[in-house]
Amino acid sequence: MSTDQAIDSEYIERHREEIDHPLWQLFMRFGHGNRRWFVVGVLASIGSRFLSLVPPVILGVAIDSIFRDTTPFSLPYVPGGWLPDTTMGQLWFSIGLMGVAMVGQALLIFVRASSLNLFSHRVKHEARTATYQQMQRLDMDFFNEVQTGELISILSNDTNRLEQFLDSMMGEMIQLIVLMLGTAVILAALNIELALVTLTVIPFSAVFTYWYMQLAEERYADIRESVGDLNSRLENNLNGIQVIKSSNTEEYEDGRVEEHSYKYFRLDWLALRLGFVYRPGLRVLTSLAFIATFIVGGIWLIQGPPGPFSSELTAGTLVTFLLMTQRLVNPLAQMGNIIERYEDAKASTKRILGLMSLPVRIQDKPDATDLGDVDGHVEYDGVTFSYDEDEVVLDDIDVDVEPGETVGLVGPTGAGKTTIVKLLLRLYDVNEGEVRVDGTDVRDATLASLRGSMGYVGQDNFLFDGTIAENVKYGQFDATREEVVEACKRAEAHEFITNLPEGYDQDIGERGVKLSGGQRQRVAVARTILQHPAIMIFDEATSAVDTETEMLIQRSIDELAADRTTFIIAHRLSTVRDADTILVLDEGEIVERGTHEDLLEGDGLYANLWRVQAGEIEDLPEEFVEQASERVAQQALDAAEDD
Repeated sequence: MSTDQAIDSEYIERHREEIDHPLWQLFMRFGHGNRRWFVVGVLASIGSRFLSLVPPVILGVAIDSIFRDTTPFSLPYVPGGWLPDTTMGQLWFSIGLMGVAMVGQALLIFVRASSLNLFSHRVKHEARTATYQQMQRLDMDFFNEVQTGELISILSNDTNRLEQFLDSMMGEMIQLIVLMLGTAVILAALNIELALVTLTVIPFSAVFTYWYMQLAEERYADIRESVGDLNSRLENNLNGIQVIKSSNTEEYEDGRVEEHSYKYFRLDWLALRLGFVYRPGLRVLTSLAFIATFIVGGIWLIQGPPGPFSSELTAGTLVTFLLMTQRLVNPLAQMGNIIERYEDAKASTKRILGLMSLPVRIQDKPDATDLGDVDGHVEYDGVTFSYDEDEVVLDDIDVDVEPGETVGLVGPTGAGKTTIVKLLLRLYDVNEGEVRVDGTDVRDATLASLRGSMGYVGQDNFLFDGTIAENVKYGQFDATREEVVEACKRAEAHEFITNLPEGYDQDIGERGVKLSGGQRQRVAVARTILQHPAIMIFDEATSAVDTETEMLIQRSIDELAADRTTFIIAHRLSTVRDADTILVLDEGEIVERGTHEDLLEGDGLYANLWRVQAGEIEDLPEEFVEQASERVAQQALDAAEDD
């Protein structure tokens, strides 16, 4: 993997910044099947805002025609034959028409809210599920770089903000556009000269709004990032609450959470403060338009057309202008909220689409084949691998494991033991060489058939919130209770399960917290047994349990390894002493291989590791002790750099 392809925070951020017109892309990707609701909502928004403009126009006509009798009674777009001839008839017709407009506006507001709400919630649902599906298929590099809290923030907070914008602010934006266009058309039709005075505010408001959007975009992007950081810190602390309490570091963690929370508060406050300038400023501009209309219109009625104006202006027309100008004030003042939500949704959508645009490197080739029934013949042929270009993790690894053999992998921390099995599972692809299962390069096999042929038991196996039976059946959901019980018996777990108050139906809590570490391991082993894999992988499966539990788990491993290919990674060398072949790794190379007895006779690295576990510290060569000290120091340095 080349450096420019390495997945890190800069790589992820670059993908986000490359997203152009994020909300439009999101609409095009997830709007299918829901667009009819969006169209209905848009039409209802247009209709409701149009109907809101009807009463001011009718009131202006009524003042001039009914109350002052200075002009004939006529309404725009209403046929003359529909209009009453009598004054009272005209009055009641005007009142009825305004009533119809108001009721119609209320009904359309209901239609708008329902339609856009349904559209926004469906888009949120599709975006969240599609993002999660894509996230599950991303490479392990991604999960090594991005913290869980950041992902939860994208799947929860960002999708919720997107829904809020589509639900309410989208409708508000459409209505504002219709209001401005409708107002401009009506005012121009009534009196084009006075309309120029009233509508002068529009270009100034547009320039002011553009300035605000330029500043708000960057600030809301920073806010979304800080929310992810805060969620990551909270998620880490909640998962590590036992360590925090046992280490008496509550005050220290209080400080760290306060630091992240204050960063979010500060960025949020900067964005809000910008809004505090924009919203009153926009209200001042629209208020000036109202005042200017009132001044010019008042002089016009009292003294005649002022300055360059020459057309006729009636009192009813001025009232219509004032009412419609006043109606512009609140909606334009709400433009700040709309833009804030828009920039917030835009930043959230960039995070969603940025995640979805990350390439999946480990995936099936177009011509990938199923492995079928796997015998378990595993080969590593000249395998070289590195996570980046700076350091080679595995160098020219050659291993040939016959079906049914058990291979032990031992060596110092960081020697490359776990990486070997990760390549077998194809969590990563080799840089050079091949990893083959039954003669097929793992890159040429489908991931489903490859990983379906393997069972993995690690040091800290994840259990889901639910019952023991549900966790054992995970991945084999149609297994019967009898099959579950048999698997647990083979995993040495049946006895402790039957002693629980509800047995196999006992709820074990989140991550299996109601079970001991050894009990969780045995449930994980039972889950793997139920899968009937041809190849078993045990990665430090007994390193975190007590001696008696280790003995029980080891019995399970020995039984499973009897008739299938097995890889056992272990620091406790007693776990692998009966393996057919033991591979000793150091700095990415296989430095020794053979049986337990052969390796002890060779008096090399394995023999020294055995002396360490046997307590024969005084018999260790000085060179081995110095190398161990250097490795420990380097691990501490690496951990500090990662942190």
